[in-house]
Amino acid sequence: MAKNDPRQMRPSALVRLLNSTPLGEVIGERQLYRHRMRAGYRIGDGHRVDMLRYAAWLAGELERKREAATSPADAYEAQKARAANRAASMSATGREVGEIPDAADPGRKALASSDFKYFCEAYFPQAFTLPWSNDHLKVIAKIERAVLAGGLFAHAMPRGSGKTTLTETACIWAILIGARPFVSLIGSTAERARSMLESIKTEFECNELLLADFPEVVYPIHKLERIHNRAGGQTYQGQPTRITWTADKIILPTIPGSKASGSIITVTGLSSEGIRGQKHKLTDGTVLRPSLVVLDDPQTTESAWSLIQNQRREALIAGDVLGMAGPGKKIAAVMCCTVIRPGDMADNILDRKKHPDWQGERTPLVYNFPANEKLWATYAEMRADSLRNDGDGREATEFYRQRRAEMDAGAVIAWPQRYNEDELSAIQHAMNLKLRDEAAFFAEYQNQPLVEEEAAGVLSADDIARRTNGHGRGAVPIGANHVTMFIDVQASLLYFVVAAWEDDFTGYVIDYGSWPDQQRQFFSLRDARRTIQRMFPKAGVEGAIYSALEALTNDYLARRWRRDDGAELKIERCLIDANWGQSTDVVYQFCRQSPHSAVLLPSHGKYVGATSIPFYEYKRKRGDRIGHHWRIPNVQGRRQVRYVLIDTNYWKSFAHARLAVTMGDRGCLSLFGRSADQHRLLAEHLTAEYPVPTEARGRRVDEWKLRPSSPDNHWLDCLVGCAVAASIQGAGLPDVENRRPAARPRIRLSEIQGGRR
Repeated sequence: MAKNDPRQMRPSALVRLLNSTPLGEVIGERQLYRHRMRAGYRIGDGHRVDMLRYAAWLAGELERKREAATSPADAYEAQKARAANRAASMSATGREVGEIPDAADPGRKALASSDFKYFCEAYFPQAFTLPWSNDHLKVIAKIERAVLAGGLFAHAMPRGSGKTTLTETACIWAILIGARPFVSLIGSTAERARSMLESIKTEFECNELLLADFPEVVYPIHKLERIHNRAGGQTYQGQPTRITWTADKIILPTIPGSKASGSIITVTGLSSEGIRGQKHKLTDGTVLRPSLVVLDDPQTTESAWSLIQNQRREALIAGDVLGMAGPGKKIAAVMCCTVIRPGDMADNILDRKKHPDWQGERTPLVYNFPANEKLWATYAEMRADSLRNDGDGREATEFYRQRRAEMDAGAVIAWPQRYNEDELSAIQHAMNLKLRDEAAFFAEYQNQPLVEEEAAGVLSADDIARRTNGHGRGAVPIGANHVTMFIDVQASLLYFVVAAWEDDFTGYVIDYGSWPDQQRQFFSLRDARRTIQRMFPKAGVEGAIYSALEALTNDYLARRWRRDDGAELKIERCLIDANWGQSTDVVYQFCRQSPHSAVLLPSHGKYVGATSIPFYEYKRKRGDRIGHHWRIPNVQGRRQVRYVLIDTNYWKSFAHARLAVTMGDRGCLSLFGRSADQHRLLAEHLTAEYPVPTEARGRRVDEWKLRPSSPDNHWLDCLVGCAVAASIQGAGLPDVENRRPAARPRIRLSEIQGGRR
C-alpha cells in the first residue's frame, strides 16, 4: 500500500494533512472521531479513512444544514424535485436504445436478403440440419417468388419435413428485407396462430445471428430484456421506437434507415372476425394493410369432415383473406396444409384444376414403394413379433441389412437423409411409418389419404349428387302419378322434400329446402341465420312452429306441379314429423285445424331393430291400416287425429336401395337438374347415417347409425317420409308389397322345456 494513500489514511495522518494547509488548524482528532462515528462505514472501515468519500460526506452534511435553514415546505419540495430529476434521468437512460451497432457481416446480410434458401441456412442452422431434398428446393423457390413477386402458393409436405418452420422463416425473411411490411399469420384457430407468433418472437429475442446482421431491427428488441412493459416508452435518439410486443401483434421498432421500420405482424384464426379491417398507420401517415398472408394448416380435423365447414373455410380464404390488402392491391399468400380426407378444404385448394391460382404442390415421402413385397412382409412380421415381446425391432433391422439391395429395389424416396438413428435408410424409415398406421401414413406423409371403404352397397355423397335427371326444379317427369311431401320439424327450421313417384316406385326428387329459406347453398341447423323464431319474434316456440307450418303448407300444398305432358298434379299426401317433443302437440293441432287437413298426416318414426317385433307381426285392431312396414292405427286418445308409424330402419334401407338402382331402370330414384354441385348438401344429409347389419330372432336387419362427423340428417328423414307417403298412396315395387313373411308357428313353453329335457 502506498504511503499516505488518500483512499486509506490513518485518522492521525489525515488530521495532520488537513491542518498542514495555509488555513492553519481546521480539524482536531476528537472532531474527526465524531465525524467517523456519525458517518460510519460510509467514509472508512473503522481503522482507516477514505478522504474522498469523507469530503463527499462533508459536502452532503453542509447541504442538509442549508436546507434546514429554509422552511420545511421549501426543503421538502427541493428534495422532491431532486428525486424526480434523478428518477427521470435514470428512466431516460433505461428507455434509450443507445447507439445501434453495425451489421457484423454485410456480405452475408446482402446475400441473404435476395436468397431465401441462403437465409434459412445462414441464420437458422439449428432448425435446418439435414441437406435439402429436391422437394424442399422446389417449395423454397415458390415461397421466395411469392414473397418477392406476389402470387399465391399452397404446399402440402410430409409431416416432419419442416413446412411450418419454413413458413415461419419466410415470414421473418419477408419482414427483415422490407419486401412485405405487413404480414398476417392465420391459423386454423387463434391459439394455433399465436403459437406461431411466439415462435417468431423467440427468434427475434434469442437468435444471435439475426442480432449480428440485422441490429437495426433486433437490437431494440434485445434492449427490452423480455420486460415487455418497456416497449411503450422505448426511444432511439430521443424519439419513440413505437415498438409493440403482445400475444396477438408485434410492431417492429421505428428506426431511421431500417427496411423493417414500423413493420407489423398480426395473428388471427381463420374463422375469427379479426380478419377483416386490419390496418396500421406509420408515423408519416402511411396506412399499411396486409401484403403477405401466411396460412398454417387452416383446417382442423373436425372441419375436414364437414362439407359445410370446408365450403365456409374456402369462402373465407377466397373472400376475407385474399381481400385483406384492400381495393386495387395484390396480396401474396403462402399456405402450408395437410390433406386429412379426400375432398376436404386442403385437397380442394391443392387441386390445380379447381384452384389454379394457388399453384398447389403436393410432395409425398415416397414416390415409388419397394417392389419386393414378399421380403417386406417378412420384415413386418419380424418387427411386429419383436415389439410384441418388448423388443425394439433390431432383428428386423438386421434382416433388412442383409437384404438391403433386394428390399430397396424399385423404391424412390423424396428425402434420402431422413431416417432415425436406429434405422439404416430413409426407405426403412418410410416403411416403418407405413407399418405403424397405414391410413395415417397416406394422409400425413403422402398427402394422399385413403378413400374410406364403405360396406357393400352403401353409397357415397358423390354417387348420390351425380344422380341428376336433367329435369328442371319442380318439374314432374312423365309417368309419375303421385307427388308427396315430408316436413321435418326442428326448433329453428323446417326441412322438407317434395318427390314425384311412378306406381312402381320410380322416384324423382323435384324440390327440397328449408323454411325459412337460408338463401345460401351450404348451411347447417346449428348455424342457421334466418330462423323460425326470427320470423315470428313475438310468438312462443309452439306458436312459431305452427305459424311456420302454416306458411310452408299454404305455399306448397296449394301449388300445381306441371308434368311433362302438360298435366297438373297436386301433393297427394304430406307427412309431418311429430317425434320432436315440443312439436308433437302442435303438429297434431295443426293437422287437425289446417285447411289442408285431408292431405296432412302426423308421422312417428319407430326404431325397429333386429330384436324388435316387426310391423307385420303386430296384431291388427279394428280400424287399423297396415301397409308395407308402416301402419296407421285406429284413432285413440285425446288427440283424435290419425297418424302413421314408420319402421325407419327398413325405409332408410329402402330409400338407399332406390338410389343404388341404375339410372333408367325401373324403381330408381334421381334428382332434378344437371349439376352435381347443387346437390352436395342434400347428398351429405342422405349419407349422414350408415347401416350396421344385425341379426337376431331369426331376422337380419340393417340398423342405421348417425355418423359422428355428420350431425345433420334431416333431408334423409324427409326422403324416407316421402317414400312412405307414396306407399300410402298406392306405389309399390312389383311382387314386394303383397309379399309377407310366413308367420312363424307358435311354440308352447311346455314344448320348449320338454325339448330341453
